[in-house]
Amino acid sequence: MGYLIDGHNLIPKIAGLNLSSLDDEQRLIELLQIFCRVRRQPVEVFFDQAPPGSSGRKQFGQVVAHFVRQGRIADEAIAGRLDQLGKTARNWVVVTSDRQVQREARSHHAAILPSEQFAVELHAALQDARTGSANGETKLSEQELEEWLNLFGDK
Repeated sequence: MGYLIDGHNLIPKIAGLNLSSLDDEQRLIELLQIFCRVRRQPVEVFFDQAPPGSSGRKQFGQVVAHFVRQGRIADEAIAGRLDQLGKTARNWVVVTSDRQVQREARSHHAAILPSEQFAVELHAALQDARTGSANGETKLSEQELEEWLNLFGDK
């Protein structure tokens, strides 16, 4: 199962991330890259309010980030992606605590995971990456480990 993530809805639920930070989206993408590697699941994350010239779809390893242009919101982009997926939307999990986005996901028979719960799953995946317990061999690089420790303060 893949994940469609309402990025700005998730950021405040993750310790160490803050919507007022200039690099909040990039830091979330970096964490999601680790999640993808450990859980072996595709992730698409949606961010609204992209500055002019920065909107569009960008690939970051296994993470696809959709930067939604100003004048449109991520909720609409997620709904459009669900429409595009059609019947295969049932194979995706929509990560959001936004009730309207949850209703849209239900109408497409997609699974729903509140952002708070996904934050717990993300933290567990980061722990697995740190200890190598996900599948016995996945480990963080020294740089990833240092970034994770700085982010969560777990020294």
